[in-house]
Amino acid sequence: MVDAPAPVATPSRPRRAPTWAAALAGAAAGLVAIAAGELFAGLVAGAPSLVVAVGDVVIALQPPGAKDVVVALFGTNDKLALQVVIVGVAVAIAAGAGVLASRRFRNGAALFVAFGLLAALAGQRDPLAEPLYALVGGVLAVGAGLAALRGLLALAGGVATRADRVIDARWVTPDDNGPAPDTGAAPGDDVVAPAAAPAATSMPDWDRRRFLIASAGTVGGALATMAVGRSLLDGRHGEEVVTVSRLPAALQPVPPLDAGQELGAAGITPLVVANDDFYRIDTALVVPRVKVDTWRLEVRGMVDRPLSFTYDELLEMPLFEQYVTISCVSNPVGGDLVGNALWTGVRLRDVLEAAGVQAGATQIVGRSVDGFTAGFPTAWALDPGREAMIAVGMNREPLPAKHGFPARLIVPGLYGYVSATKWLEAIELTTREAVDGYWIPLGWAKDAPILTQSRIDVPAQDAGIPAGPTEVAGVAWAPDRGVAGVDVRIDDGPWLPARTSRPISDATWVQWALAWDATPGRHRIEVRATDGTGDTQTEDRTNVAPDGARGHHRISVSIG
Repeated sequence: MVDAPAPVATPSRPRRAPTWAAALAGAAAGLVAIAAGELFAGLVAGAPSLVVAVGDVVIALQPPGAKDVVVALFGTNDKLALQVVIVGVAVAIAAGAGVLASRRFRNGAALFVAFGLLAALAGQRDPLAEPLYALVGGVLAVGAGLAALRGLLALAGGVATRADRVIDARWVTPDDNGPAPDTGAAPGDDVVAPAAAPAATSMPDWDRRRFLIASAGTVGGALATMAVGRSLLDGRHGEEVVTVSRLPAALQPVPPLDAGQELGAAGITPLVVANDDFYRIDTALVVPRVKVDTWRLEVRGMVDRPLSFTYDELLEMPLFEQYVTISCVSNPVGGDLVGNALWTGVRLRDVLEAAGVQAGATQIVGRSVDGFTAGFPTAWALDPGREAMIAVGMNREPLPAKHGFPARLIVPGLYGYVSATKWLEAIELTTREAVDGYWIPLGWAKDAPILTQSRIDVPAQDAGIPAGPTEVAGVAWAPDRGVAGVDVRIDDGPWLPARTSRPISDATWVQWALAWDATPGRHRIEVRATDGTGDTQTEDRTNVAPDGARGHHRISVSIG
């Protein structure tokens, strides 16, 4: 009998990670990359957040109609929602890179590098960021992510799948592993050893647990680092405001509101909304960092005398105060993207007269430090019947960072997207044809006066109310025409006049209330307002695009 030749021993290949483990490793490594970028942005002044940079690109490339959909879904949380989506998509892509890397590491690494480069290029678009820091941030993010990916994949290679539990066993000589099997061959026959014989083996459960523990720790550490980086970034954005502890006294302060000027209905929106409660809708995912010592406001374009002001020079000008209700064009019927505040600032008309507006300058364009633009008719600002202003204060405090510090435009009667430029850097005189503001190419109207609207604050939609005397209340606005009256209708009954608060001015909203003897059953409540010109708001509903929502606010309540 001829002995089978002993096989040549071959080294075992590293075990490939299961797909689920490779995807988890990639996702965790993606979070590490994002966290590294956020921490770098938080620690280094001038370094952009890569998440925000990508978000800014998404906003810039948004299709017409996207804004009202996002705001309708998320309201003032639209920025947070966008960033969460960006992180989620990035993690999903990183998970795919992890699967590629488990088969050939350089393929997965290439995907990491490609998206890191795209994020760094997006950071180059930030006018407030240092281009070099954007590149460095991208490199650090990719490096941290790839290091985490390699380490986790090494651990994931010890996680056995069912297929891994069957390994190749090669025949060896009897001297090595006991007696040779009987092949049944006669003496002198040639014998070829079998290529392989299956043998089951199992990996320890500890390998799986070790990988999962490491992945969980990596994810937790990345999320904590991301939070620290964003906290540092947000904190630095507001640090300039601290340098201004108080505003100079206005030469023309408004008289205090009468103690009984508010109606006092429980649950009604206050006449003056606190700064922290005031709505915020803009295109800035992170509040722009404005350095007061280098900031200047320019008045340029079609003017005889271009002007430039430092922050201190602006505060030294005659300041005045006025209450103005402003609203977002994306505010739906019954929505809360509207508010009234006391604004302090400089008359825009005085600044324009000092600059000398040239004939043919039919549009004023406000330009923000972050590149945002909004344009409105020059005639609107020069009309003596309204007071467009360069605001530096809000409710007798320096402008909060999120509301436009160091200066913003407030133009009574116009929606914010065509007028209320925050973080103002330049006021440019031009023509209506020469420049379209940021939102105009996206399908929004170029002329955007705030529509007459009213809202029911109490009771809430679908509220359960005891039968008997109750109060229906809310707010109504029509800046800068003023509100002449508010009517309420229960079910299909007659329109009943509500009592209204004494208007602060035509540029502000009013509170309204109606006493109602509620009877048991299901009831519909509807409200409408009439402005100072005698026009009553239409009941025909429209979408917010392209120039604001129309229609009566209606709610249903149950009386028991």
